[in-house]
Amino acid sequence: MSAATTLTTADFVDISVTLIGGLAVFLYGMRVMTDALKLIAGRRMKQLLGMMTANRFTAALAGIIITAIIQSSSVTTVLVVSFITAGLMTLSQSIGMILGANVGTTVTAQIIAFKVTDAALVMVAIGFFTELLAKNHRIKQLATMLLGLGLLFLGMNLMSHATEPLRSYQPFIELMRNIEHPLTGILIGAVFTALVQSSSATTGIIIILASQGFITLETGIALIMGANIGTCVTALLSAIGKPREAVQAAVVHLLFNVLGVLLWVWFIPQFADLVRDFTPGHSASDLAAPRQIANAHTLFNVGNLLLFIGFTGTLAKIVNWLIPLRPAPEPEIVKPKYIDDYYLNEPTTALERTRLELKRLGDYTLDMVRDSLPAIAMGTHERIRSLQQRDDDADALHDAIVRFLGKLSQQNLIEPQPQQLYRYIGAANYLENIGDVVETSITEASRQRLQKDLHISPETFNHLKMLHDALIETGEQTIQALVDNDLEKASAVNESKSSFNHLIEQTRQHLANRVNVDTPNHMEIYRLENNVIEAFKHIHSLYRRIAKLVLAAPNGTATTPDQEQPATAIESASE
Repeated sequence: MSAATTLTTADFVDISVTLIGGLAVFLYGMRVMTDALKLIAGRRMKQLLGMMTANRFTAALAGIIITAIIQSSSVTTVLVVSFITAGLMTLSQSIGMILGANVGTTVTAQIIAFKVTDAALVMVAIGFFTELLAKNHRIKQLATMLLGLGLLFLGMNLMSHATEPLRSYQPFIELMRNIEHPLTGILIGAVFTALVQSSSATTGIIIILASQGFITLETGIALIMGANIGTCVTALLSAIGKPREAVQAAVVHLLFNVLGVLLWVWFIPQFADLVRDFTPGHSASDLAAPRQIANAHTLFNVGNLLLFIGFTGTLAKIVNWLIPLRPAPEPEIVKPKYIDDYYLNEPTTALERTRLELKRLGDYTLDMVRDSLPAIAMGTHERIRSLQQRDDDADALHDAIVRFLGKLSQQNLIEPQPQQLYRYIGAANYLENIGDVVETSITEASRQRLQKDLHISPETFNHLKMLHDALIETGEQTIQALVDNDLEKASAVNESKSSFNHLIEQTRQHLANRVNVDTPNHMEIYRLENNVIEAFKHIHSLYRRIAKLVLAAPNGTATTPDQEQPATAIESASE
C-alpha cells in the first residue's frame, strides 16, 4: 500500500497524537526512573561526589557514575551548580565532573539499543504491583525505578509504531533527506533537545528513525551532536540569578559541548566508518542501526572526554575570562534604627527608643524561629546560610542595645528607670540567646539532614508543626507583652509551660513509637528530631523568662536570679 496515496488528515492526526503521547510517556518514565534512582543512591551519591572531586580524573569518573545513575547530564550539571552555589565545590573541581557527565548519559541509549523495549509492559506490570504490595522501603524504590524504565521503553514503542506508516510516505522520506547536511541535523537536534530538556529522549527518537530507515548513520551522528548542545539549556536556565560561579559551571558545560561538536563535525563520514567497524556482528538492519547509533553516542562523548580532560585548566581560564568573578560585596551589618547617644541625656526618651529597638530585635529572632522548621524539614544550604546571616544581624543589634544601655546606666536615673533598664538588658540577652539556639541547634540539624540525606516523615512533621505553631504564638505574645508592657499577655506566656510540655510529650511519644520503623537511617533521624524538640523547648523557656521580666517590672520587684546575667552585661558595656 502506498502511503503517499492513502495517508489522510485523520491518519496524520493519529500519528501525531501517538508520537507526542509516546514522547510524553518516555519523558515521564525518565523522570520516574531518575527520581527513584536518586532516592536509591541518595546519601551515597553525595558522599561519592565529596570523595571524588580531588582531581580532574576522579571528578570525571564521579560525573560518569552519577550521571549513569540519574541518567541526565543536565541534572548532574544542575547538581554541580547547586554545590558551587553552596560553596562546596570550586569551578576547577567541577569541570572534570561536567566532562564525565556526557559519558554517563549514554547508558540509556545502550540499553535501548539492546531491544529490551519489547519487555516494556512486563516491566510496567512488575514495577507497579511490586511497588503497590511491597512493605520494604528499598524494594518499593527499586520497583518504582523498574516502573519508570518500563514506561520509558513503552514510550519508545509508541513512537516507533507511530512512525511506521511513514516508511513509504515519499514527502516524509524527502524531508528526512533534507536534514542530511550536518549543520541542519545539529540545529534540529539542539532545538528539539532544548525543548524537551532530555538528550536521552532525542537519542531514543534518533534510534527509532534509524531503525525505520529514515536517516543514515551520518545524519544520526549530526543529530546526536546537536543533542549534546541542546542539553546545556537546562543548566543555563538553572544558573539564572545564581552566583557567578554557578553561571561559570553552566558555561563550562556549553563550551565543552560546542567545542566537541566543532572538532568532530568535519569528520562525520570518517567517524561513521569507525562506528561501523566498532559494531561488528550486526548485519541485520533492524539490529545494526540501534547499536550503531548507541555506539556513536558513546564514542563521541568518550572521545571528547579524553580530548578535553587534559585542558581543564585552560577551560577554567577561558570561562573566567568570559564570565569574570566580581569581588564579593561585604555584607551590610544591621544598624540600630531608634537608639543613638544623642538621647542619653534624656533617660525617659532613651528607654522609649530602646523599647522600639527591642521590638526590632524580637522580630528578627521571631522570623528566625518561624523559618526554623522549614529549614529542618526541607531547607537548602542557602536557607541555612540565611539563618546564620540573620543571627549575625541579631547579634549586631543586640550588641548595640547593650552598649547603649550600658552608657545609659551611667546617667542619673530615678526609679523605676533602673529596673526598666535591667529589664530591657535582660530581654535583649534572652532574645539574642533565642537567635543563638536557632543558629546553632537548628542550622546544625538542618545541615546534618542535608549531609546524610535524612527525611522527616509526614506524620512526624505534623507533630513538630503543632509544636512549632505553639512556639511562634508564644513568641508573638512575648514580644507584644514586652513592647506594650502587657501583663495579660505576659501571664499567658508564663502559663503556657504546661500546654507546651504536653505537646512535647505527645511528640516524644510519637517518636518513641517510630523507633523500630523499617526506614533507612531511622536512629539518626530519631536523634535529629529529638534535638529539634530540645531546641524548641529551650526557645520556649527563654520566651517565658522574658515574660517574667515583664511581670516583675510593675511592682518594682527585685532582680530575679535570671537577671544576674544582664547585670554583668551592663558592667562590661559601660567599661
